[in-house]
Amino acid sequence: MEVLELILCIVAAVVLSSFLSRFIPKVSTPLVQIALGVVFAQLPFIPNIQLDPELFMVLFIAPLLYLEAHEIDKSALLKTLKLSLSLAIGLAIATMVAVGFALHAAWPAVPLAAALALGAALGPTDAVAVSSLGKEASLTQRQRSVLKGESLFNDASGIVGFQFAIAAAVTGDFAVGEATVEFIVSFIGGTVFGLVVAVVANKIFETVRSMGLETTTTRVLMELFLPFLLYLGAEQFDVSGILAVVAAGLTIRFDRTGIGPNVARTNIVSSSVWGVLSFSLNGAVFILLGMLLPNAMQASWSDPYISNGLLIGIILMVTGVVIVMRFFWIAGMLRLARDVNTGLRRKMSFERWRSAAIMTFGGPKGTITLSLMFTIPYAISGGNAFPMRDELIFIASGVIVFTLLLANFLLPLLAPNHNGDKAAELIPITIDVLRATVEELTGRITTDNRRAMLMVIDSYTKRISRLKQRIGEGDPQGYERLQIEALHWEKEFARDHLAEIKADTTMDKAEQELEVEACERILDQIMNALRHASTDADSNSGHTVSQVRGRLRAFQRRTGTLAKRTVSKIRHTTPLVSEDEIFARTRQLQVDAIEHVIERLEEEMSHDTYDTEHCSALILEYRRADGMLRSRPTMEGSAAAIRQAEDVKRESYGIELGIVQDMFENGDITRAQARALRRNIYVMQVDADSGI
Repeated sequence: MEVLELILCIVAAVVLSSFLSRFIPKVSTPLVQIALGVVFAQLPFIPNIQLDPELFMVLFIAPLLYLEAHEIDKSALLKTLKLSLSLAIGLAIATMVAVGFALHAAWPAVPLAAALALGAALGPTDAVAVSSLGKEASLTQRQRSVLKGESLFNDASGIVGFQFAIAAAVTGDFAVGEATVEFIVSFIGGTVFGLVVAVVANKIFETVRSMGLETTTTRVLMELFLPFLLYLGAEQFDVSGILAVVAAGLTIRFDRTGIGPNVARTNIVSSSVWGVLSFSLNGAVFILLGMLLPNAMQASWSDPYISNGLLIGIILMVTGVVIVMRFFWIAGMLRLARDVNTGLRRKMSFERWRSAAIMTFGGPKGTITLSLMFTIPYAISGGNAFPMRDELIFIASGVIVFTLLLANFLLPLLAPNHNGDKAAELIPITIDVLRATVEELTGRITTDNRRAMLMVIDSYTKRISRLKQRIGEGDPQGYERLQIEALHWEKEFARDHLAEIKADTTMDKAEQELEVEACERILDQIMNALRHASTDADSNSGHTVSQVRGRLRAFQRRTGTLAKRTVSKIRHTTPLVSEDEIFARTRQLQVDAIEHVIERLEEEMSHDTYDTEHCSALILEYRRADGMLRSRPTMEGSAAAIRQAEDVKRESYGIELGIVQDMFENGDITRAQARALRRNIYVMQVDADSGI
């Protein structure tokens, strides 16, 4: 019952932290959760916590590292892999040695082996804290990749170094050669195990989906089960479970391919479950850290034989050693790194020193460090108590708190966040994807699917317009310019047709007069529309002259027509063509002109002269005018068009996903942006059955 009460209290604290973080945005969520953990630990109804480090690694660290590895931008990680591995292995070992000897020299009561164990535990950075840095800080993609890559790989080096230091402290014997061999075996073995399991899991996921056996429930359960299987399986083979989880997370794909509402619904539920689980586990980790800190520090703080001032001084010294070592190690690596374009080493400019400082404070210590410290045995060989065990835990706890505070309050000063709206950054990319989708759909228009295609294109055009309004990039003047250009295309079509009719000597005279009259009426309508359209480029005088000329031409044509009819009446002869025939032919010529303009607009969508959404919007306007001129379609035809449009809509989702993948592979967008775009498409897929 106590375990259940503890779980409920932790969940309540996590929920409360999500609300409190909104009111104190300048304090990172991990710090809020640690403070809540400290407060909750003082409540009388909270049971005492006894942390089992192995269980803690399985239940919390394994799934979090697995998700972090899966979500990381792989291409960015490869670019910074050397620096990340240098920090994860080289810096971790250097920190172990520096902290160990410095602590032993400053406080000789701490044995060297025990001091080295503390240094090894302070090597790993906290992946959860790295991904939850202060909201006011803005790190570059490279800096985040380095920090996340380091936090994924440095756990193995820290854990192995810690284990051998503790073994030396307990037995009094330390075999460097044996420790090195075991570290290599653990590192490589864990990586290979994770890769093998990932390949098998990918094949299973693909087979289950292709056979139609996948359901949302089974898929999500398989994904959640995998990190625990990986960690426990690797530990059975005496290799690094942490590295097995990381290697699998980097390799596995989860097979999110496929089009249709069912596939999209599965992908959305999976992403949502992982999102909730990630936040819950992250919060629980720091809540537990806060609940453990008071007890971890109380024994040393209340010891009358140890000066509290000495403890504080040692914490500050160790924190200083860790930070200074990290800063100069990163600066050295940046100095040695070669430019990807020139191949030359670059000098340390102010910006590069600032980058080194950002990555120094961006690597706080956290739960891995504290969980390792709790594994320190109570006794050494011979039955004597492990020397300075409580003091070592106290020092580690203090360093964790200091590094988290420094990350929270110094990072915003070093890397201020000037772009708080991350969603707005994605809107231009989304617009590009939608435009490319419209252009692809336009190229697939045929006589049979034209109406359905235009219905889908209209929905995409409206989405683009709404997105552009959100970021204030609407361009009504551009749309007006395109409208005027379309009128000129209509005028050219009518004039060319009129010239062909007048040049045709084989045509019947009545037919020729009918065509000429229809063309002239169409030209009158177009010129009248152009006269009333004004752009920013038109001057007042030029616009007036154009109106006068147009009205004179219209008056001249109407006068000529009236004269012909008057002569026919005087002679009591029947005109060659009737008004009804002229009206019918004019309508047909308007339809032909509209079709001509639509074809021109479809061609323009593959060019850069006009915006794609303007072209598609004007196509819809002309199509509506065409529908009014033609006979109204039957209900059966409308229903068939709607069903066809639904099929086209589903096809368009596949086009969108393909465009996103191409943009990601070409380096136009990051993995995180591609993942967000795919998530939006999945949401649209779920609603596909509801129609356009």
